[in-house]
Parts: sequence; C-alpha cells; structure tokens
Amino acid sequence: MTYIHERPSWPQFTWDSEALAAALAALRHKQGKHLGKMEALGFDLRTEASLTTLTDEVVNSSAIEGENLDPEEVRSSIARKLGLDVAGLPKPGRQVDGVVEMMLDATRNFDVPLTEERLFAWHAALFPTGRRGMYRITVGAWRTDDAGPMQVVSGPIGHEKVHFQAPEAERLKSEMTRFLDWFSDPTEIDPVLKAGVAHFWFVTIHPFEDGNGRIARAIADMSLSQADGTRDRFYSMSSGIEAQRKEYYRQLESAQRGDLDITKWLAWFLSCLDRTIKGADESLASVLHKSKLWQRINLRPVNDRQRKVINRMLDNFKGHLNTSKYAKLAKCSTDTALRDIRELLKRGIIMKNPGGGRSTSYRLAKPDETSQIL
Repeated sequence: MTYIHERPSWPQFTWDSEALAAALAALRHKQGKHLGKMEALGFDLRTEASLTTLTDEVVNSSAIEGENLDPEEVRSSIARKLGLDVAGLPKPGRQVDGVVEMMLDATRNFDVPLTEERLFAWHAALFPTGRRGMYRITVGAWRTDDAGPMQVVSGPIGHEKVHFQAPEAERLKSEMTRFLDWFSDPTEIDPVLKAGVAHFWFVTIHPFEDGNGRIARAIADMSLSQADGTRDRFYSMSSGIEAQRKEYYRQLESAQRGDLDITKWLAWFLSCLDRTIKGADESLASVLHKSKLWQRINLRPVNDRQRKVINRMLDNFKGHLNTSKYAKLAKCSTDTALRDIRELLKRGIIMKNPGGGRSTSYRLAKPDETSQIL
C-alpha cells in the first residue's frame, strides 16, 4: 500500500478550484450572514454565544478521539480564563484546562505565527502529566522511533481500525518545517480552504505520539478564525465532524490512499462546515431564548439560589429538575428547595412535567411560554 506521503510529489497538493467554487462561495455567504447576526447582538449575548461555541468545540474535538470531557468543567475553564462569571460551575481539572488553553490560544491569537515552539506548548498542555492513561509518552516534542510505526486508528481499545500509517519519525523535522513555512505564508488561498488543507496535511504527518487530531482541528480553527477576522468563535467545526465521525475517518482514509489531488476531501470539509454553520444558526435561537427569558425574569428578580439553578438548567442540564436536585445544586435544604420551586412555578418560569408523587419533576418554560412569566 502506497500512502499519499510516500508519493514522489508529496506534499504538492492539488485540487479542482472550479469544482469547489460554488460550494465555497455559498459557504462564505452563509458564514458572513451568520457572523453578521452575531455582530448585531449585544455584548452579553455575543459573549454567551462564543462561550457556548467554544465549549462545544472543546468537548466535541475530544469526543472524536473517544475522550469524554464534562461540558460543565469545560465551560467553567473557558469562563475563568476569559474573566466571565463562573457561579455554580465546577472547578475544572488540569486536563480540561490544558485543552481549553490550546483552543483559546489558537482562536484568540489567530494572528500570531504558528511555530514549532507553539505546537510543543499546545501538546504539553494536552498532556500535563506526561502520560496517556497509564503510559508515559513523549510530550512537547516530535514523536520518536521508540513508539514504533505511527498508525492512525479509531475505535475502542482492542477493536481499533487502522486508517493509515504516518511518516517515519526521522522525517518529522523536515516535514513540519515545510508545513509551518506553508501555513505562515500569506498566499492567495482562501483561509477556509487553507483550514481544510492544513487539517489534512497535519493529520497525515501525525508528528506527535498522541493528540494529533485535536491539534489538527485547533490549527483548522485558527485558520477559520483568520477567515472570520474575529477572536470569538460562533460555530464549532468539531461539532460538525463529531456528528459525522465515521464519514470523517472514511474521508481521511480514502484521501490517504489516493494521489495528491485532495478535491474530494476539501469538498467534504466544505460540506461539513456548511452544515456546522446551519446548526450554529439554530443554536443562536437558544441563546436568544436565554436572553429573552432573563429579560422577563429580571423584571422581578429571583433569588441567588433560583438564579444558579435556572442557569444550570439552561446549560447542558441532564434530565429534569426535582426537589432533591434543586437542593443539591443550590446547596440548601429540601424545604427551601420546595419553596423556591413553588415560586418559580407560580411565576411560570418552570413547568411541571406529567406525573406526580416521588416522580414529580420540572422543566424550564419553552420559548412560546416565556411571555407568561410574571
């Protein structure tokens, strides 16, 4: 099997610009409209939308690699680093903080050159203990031959699927120098296309012992931030990839076994990004609902306990609310929780679900019900 990086003309990628032109133009138009909507929002709403997007990006980029992060810890880490309110959010662990640091550096410092030292710092942030699970790995440096051939796999341990084999370790220094020189060159290539090329190129080289997928997506996000011209993120590419994880790996594998024409990969990348932005438009509705809900609530403010619980229900809350969950979240007695719940019910902020007795539970009012809030 001859992989793409073994071909004589590597890495002189080519693509059919005419075949991609219509999809790229449509995507750029949709991208512009979405960013225009965000700019029309007030500062608080833009901040909330960006915080939600960054949380989705970090959680989903890790999920693609089979690593499940707590969304509340991720949100807490991002909020802390951006100086935002973290009331009611848990203290994040070192691993979560590391992934967040990398993503924030890539997107908020998109105009800072990408260098070997910067990539090493990202990698060290991903693996603060120098381990992958129980095993020590080379951190903050290119992988070595000690780890053996670098195979790109997906799937659970014991049932991995090998998609391709990366270049030998002895090639990494020259390969990465060439990649970084290209990435830093202000060529005429559209930055959205550049994001797709950079993602594929970096994944192909696979320069680290672990964490390559997450770093490749951070590099793509850096290029997309350059395309958007903003330090804030309002759509999550990794969310789109995670929703099509099997197809993502299939496309990568297919391109690795082809020639230097990566038109099919770029076409898939553009279509995935297009769906991602459409999904972001839908999530914007959720942000607007949250804003309208608080505008109505604040006409007659709730107490601090109620505010904390409502915010948690608006942010990735699992299941429905009941008295014991309320007491735990608000750190109060069940009697106090019940009084708070009754007041929220009376005002129409929450609604009672079908059922009763010990199974009594509650949900937040839906958008079309918020006009009833007293």
